[in-house]
Amino acid sequence: MSPSKLDSTDSFGHEEASVSCSKPENGCVDSLSIFHSEKAVEELLQQTPVAGMDEHLIEFSEALRTVAKALRRAAEGKASAQAEAAEWKRRYELERTRNIQMEQKVSGNNNCEMLQHWWIRSSLDNAMDMLRIMLPCLFFWEVGKEQNKRIAEARMAEQFSAEKNGDIDCERVKNSDNQSMLQNESNEHSETGCMKHGIWSHEVLRDRESDSNSNADRNKIMRKASFKLSWWCNGENGDQHKHDIVSFERGNITTAERSSKQISLKWESDPQTVLILTKPNSVSVRILCVQMVRWLRERKKLNVYVEPRVKVELLAESSNFSYVQTWKDDSEISHLHMKVDLVITLGGDGTVLWAASMFKGPVPPIVPFSLGSLGFMTPFHSEHFKDCLDSVLRGPISITLRHRLLCRVVRDAAKNEYETEEPFLVLNEVTIDRGISSYLTNLECYCDNSFVTCVQGDGLILSTTSGSTAYSLAAGGSMVHPQVPGILFTPICPHSLSFRPLILPEHVTVRIMVPFNSRSPAWASFDGKDRKLLAAGDALLCSMAPWPVPTACQVDSTNDFLRSIHDGLHWNLRKTQSFDGPRDRDL
Repeated sequence: MSPSKLDSTDSFGHEEASVSCSKPENGCVDSLSIFHSEKAVEELLQQTPVAGMDEHLIEFSEALRTVAKALRRAAEGKASAQAEAAEWKRRYELERTRNIQMEQKVSGNNNCEMLQHWWIRSSLDNAMDMLRIMLPCLFFWEVGKEQNKRIAEARMAEQFSAEKNGDIDCERVKNSDNQSMLQNESNEHSETGCMKHGIWSHEVLRDRESDSNSNADRNKIMRKASFKLSWWCNGENGDQHKHDIVSFERGNITTAERSSKQISLKWESDPQTVLILTKPNSVSVRILCVQMVRWLRERKKLNVYVEPRVKVELLAESSNFSYVQTWKDDSEISHLHMKVDLVITLGGDGTVLWAASMFKGPVPPIVPFSLGSLGFMTPFHSEHFKDCLDSVLRGPISITLRHRLLCRVVRDAAKNEYETEEPFLVLNEVTIDRGISSYLTNLECYCDNSFVTCVQGDGLILSTTSGSTAYSLAAGGSMVHPQVPGILFTPICPHSLSFRPLILPEHVTVRIMVPFNSRSPAWASFDGKDRKLLAAGDALLCSMAPWPVPTACQVDSTNDFLRSIHDGLHWNLRKTQSFDGPRDRDL
């Protein structure tokens, strides 16, 4: 064995050898120093932890949680800021489009062009500067909010202990109540009125603390929070139209008066022009029309409009009816509501539907006379037409606002839901059925982008409340008062035992879509006419139209509705139970 090996071996067992070999030789590190270093590390690991290390770790973890919360809040604030920036960008694009259109109209104006480019650059720079400033502020605001929350919790705990020990100053609380009442009165004067798309808004009421010179705990007076109500719509091109007015006063909401009170019509000026629409191919209607036109012209001195067909019939009856006016083409019908003060229909419910279909926008008040078979919407009788028209022209009269559905067909090739065909206005119902196909319809139904159900059966009926006594009633739907705003969702012979009809609110948009896996197309009809083919991928959008059909009432809307279902349908008509049969004896 060599001396170097012997020295190395002895160094592991003898202290003298370790001392003599402590210095490195020939540039190599001594193995004993490495051995002692490893041994020291093992002893350090085996030692007990320093006292108080657990508390430091807990505090460190709590601090990390606080930082994580702050970062999460900052991320949410960043997302909100990005959304706001996207909204500003959208407004900027709209403004830019308007400026380009104005630039095309007014060409050659270099000053306007320079001003426009300057405004665009400055707007973008300002938006980016705002984002750079807001993000750090949001972060530090969240951190401060977390600290304030801890301080508030500590104060509330101290306040609770003080109340428990009976150390509350009653006089100070009373003064704080008086101060909060004065602050309420000042906030009431700072209320703001109706906004562009809003209903009513108030200044935000904040919790305030009573001022006190003492170092005692402050009482926080809890007060009712204010809020703002506004109509919600799907963008600028939304098809949802709002009619009701919701009032707000000191945090209390009251419902709309239109759906809870009878509507009255009072003429501010005397009617001047009357339109008469008649049921075709009826001798009794023709005779009544001649009498009514002569009476309105000679006694009431009114201008009379009739259909071109009716004017030909009147001139054939007598040449004295040359004063009767009419229209030449359909373009004049679109402006008819600006000329006519009152519409008179002579016929049944079908004549009222025809009168409503003529007006694609606002509809003048309609006075319907019953000359048909049922008459759910025709409360006036032709035998007393002079007294009825006298009362209507004199006013005031009760009317029923009959809502209509605005229906639009969206084809599969359309780029968006606003690229549609000509819309249809429906007073009774829109029906989606299977047509001549032997297969069941397969329809996917959505309500404001929320899935409702899949219809498998003969079809589906979307009805107004005025049409609840028509096709919807025959399919098992409910009878609804015509002045109740809503959309009836009634299936036609569904292949399901649990598919019951629904009544949806008026502000929703119902979308009926034919899926691509449907075995056959569907057909849509609007008030029983104008049938449209719905192929796979096509959709039908239905929402409440902004222009209702006002019809005059004989008494009021409720009385006329109940009388119509009693007389027209013989609703709940049966023989009265005999009174002379066996009776329960009093015990």
